[in-house]
Amino acid sequence: MMSVALDDALSLRSRGELVCARQQVAIAADLLEALSASLTSFCTAVQCRSRSISAIPAVRPLNSTFFRGNPARSAASWNEIIHHIRFRGRSRFFHKLRILSEMLRQLEEDFHEAAGDIAKGMDTQPIASWLTLDELHYDFNTCLRETEVMLKSFLRALPSEQLHGLAYDLDALPTAKPLRLKARLSGAIA
Repeated sequence: MMSVALDDALSLRSRGELVCARQQVAIAADLLEALSASLTSFCTAVQCRSRSISAIPAVRPLNSTFFRGNPARSAASWNEIIHHIRFRGRSRFFHKLRILSEMLRQLEEDFHEAAGDIAKGMDTQPIASWLTLDELHYDFNTCLRETEVMLKSFLRALPSEQLHGLAYDLDALPTAKPLRLKARLSGAIA
């Protein structure tokens, strides 16, 4: 839904419907915030559950060429370096989860800030702000896909008798904050 809201905002902006585009950006930011909270909580749950199993799945390092923004590329580059320094698969797995969690939080924060400036009409360079949102969304989506791969590999390694424990851990995750979907007034004259 978050991607759809951002796509709608970009379409509205290209048609010159700036007030509606700004409202869609605010909705996209709220949806991204909720998804980010769920994903970072998931990373935490997998880290906790992984400590009690012996067969941790092997992971590949994050590929910095899969990211567009400098902060995400930098974090992925560090993950690549650390991956080659750490010889044990267990520490590689935990480090990748930690990096993904931190990247998701940072991307959400940056997206929310940029979207807030656009939604309020406070961006000093509108074209750059919209391009930044697109870049942040791309990097967030890349982190989402990496998290999905981590989940699938973890589920393959998790003993079947521990599936109920993981389900319980995921159900016990803190719920995301309710979305702030409220009418936003603009400075536009009707």
